[in-house]
Amino acid sequence: MNALAVIPCTCSRLKVVRTVTPVANIPSVRRKAIAGSPSSSPTSSVSASGRSSNWVPPESPAPVVSGTSNSSGKVATPSILARRDRGSGILTAVSSFTLEASDGAARAGLLQTAHGEIRTPAFMPVGTKATVKSLLPVEVRALGADVMLCNTYHLHLRPGEDLIEELGGLHAFSGWDRPILTDSGGFQVFSLRDTLLEVDDDGATFRSVYDGRAERLTPEGVAEIQRRLGSDIAMCLDICPPADATAREHEEAVRRTELWAARQVAAPRAPGQLRFGIAQGGTDRALRSRSIAGVVELPFDGYALGGLAVGESRKEMLETVAWAAPELPADRPRYFMGLGDAEGILEVIARGIDMFDCVLPTRTARTGSALTARGRLNLRNARFARDPRPLEEGCGCPACAEFSRAYVRHLVNQQELLGLRLLTLHNLWFTLQLTAGAREAITRGAFDAYRAEALATLATGPEEEAWQR
Repeated sequence: MNALAVIPCTCSRLKVVRTVTPVANIPSVRRKAIAGSPSSSPTSSVSASGRSSNWVPPESPAPVVSGTSNSSGKVATPSILARRDRGSGILTAVSSFTLEASDGAARAGLLQTAHGEIRTPAFMPVGTKATVKSLLPVEVRALGADVMLCNTYHLHLRPGEDLIEELGGLHAFSGWDRPILTDSGGFQVFSLRDTLLEVDDDGATFRSVYDGRAERLTPEGVAEIQRRLGSDIAMCLDICPPADATAREHEEAVRRTELWAARQVAAPRAPGQLRFGIAQGGTDRALRSRSIAGVVELPFDGYALGGLAVGESRKEMLETVAWAAPELPADRPRYFMGLGDAEGILEVIARGIDMFDCVLPTRTARTGSALTARGRLNLRNARFARDPRPLEEGCGCPACAEFSRAYVRHLVNQQELLGLRLLTLHNLWFTLQLTAGAREAITRGAFDAYRAEALATLATGPEEEAWQR
C-alpha cells in the first residue's frame, strides 16, 4: 500500500495509531487515551455522491485538565509534577515527555500537558488568531489534531490578553479544549522588518501591523502575555534572522536569544504551563552548537530548533537537523519551528524531531490547491472541470467522501467559502494522517520503509492527465 496514501482510517495502521475504535472515518483523538470514555462505534452511510462516508465530527468533550476540583466540580488549578532547580530555584515540570519507541533516530513519544496528551511525532495546525481558518474546533479535533498553535503577537494586539483572560483564557475563548502552544511573537516582529523600530538586550520595539502604534516585547512581557492567555506550552522570545543574514547578525541573534531565555525561564507562568527554549545559529555548526549548549543548560520542558526553513536550501536544512537534533536532550520533546510539507515532515522525523507546525496546509487550501500523496493539485486548472473523482482516491476526509474535483474546482473558481473549507479539511487530514502513519511505523520498527515508499510516491508527481470518460 502506498505509504502516503494511508489516509482512510479504515486502514489497520491508523487504528493502531489511535489505539481506539475510530469514530466514523476519523480517528477518535482522545476519548480513550485522555477522556477515558468508551470509543464510539462507527456507523456507515452512503453520501449523495455514492461514496461510502462515515465522517461525523465527534461531540465536544469537556476539557481535560490534570488538577484539583473545586466545590462546583470544575477543575481549579492544573497540576503537573514539578522540580525546583537547586541553583535558580525555578520550578519546572518533571518528565512531562515519555519516549515510547524509537526507530533509528525517529522517535514516538507522549507529551503530557494540562489539557491532555500530545502524541509525537505531532503536526500542529496553526490557528494564528485562535482559529484554524474556516474550521470549527470540533472539526480540527476530528481530523486528528492533538494540539493547536496560536500566535502571541496577533492575540496580544487583537483582541489583547486582557480580554482573553477575562473570558476564561484562550481555551474557553476559542472553544479548543485540547493543548495549545503559543509562539512568542518574535518571528513576526523580526520577519516584518518594515515595522521593526529597535532591538536591544532588553527586548524589541516595533509598530503594530494593525494601527501603527509602537509596541514592545521583552522576555518577561512575552511570558506574562502567555501566562494570561493560559496556553499549555509557551515559547521563549527569540531572534530569528533570515538565511541571508550576516555572520554578525547570526552571532547577535544567538547571544540575545540565550540572554532572553535565561530571563524568561524564570518568569511566572500559568499553572501547569510548559515552557520551551529555542536554539538559533542558522546552518553554522559552531554557532548553533553553542546556542544549543547554552539553552539546554536552562531547565526548559522542551527545546526547539529555530531559524531553519527560512530560505536556506533543503539540503542545508536537513544536514543541520541531522547533527543538531541529537544535541538536544533525549528526554525532552524536540520541536522544529515552521515546517509542514510532506517531504520535510518525513525527513525531520527521520532525524529525531518530535513536533512541527506550519501554515502550509491551510494556506495552500486558500490558494485552491489540494495536497495529495503525489504532490499538489491546482484545482483552478481547467483539466479538472469535468473530473468526477475525489481529490485523492481512497482518502477518508469529508471532502473526498462527498465531493468531486469538478465540484471543488467550481467552488474555488467562484470564490465560494465551501471550497476553502473543503480544501482545508482535506489538506489538514492529509498532513495529520501522514504524521500519524509515521508514528505508527516507528512503533513497528518500519519507519524507513514507510518514509521510502511515501517519498517514492511523492516523486512521481501529481496526475497531469485530464479526466477521460
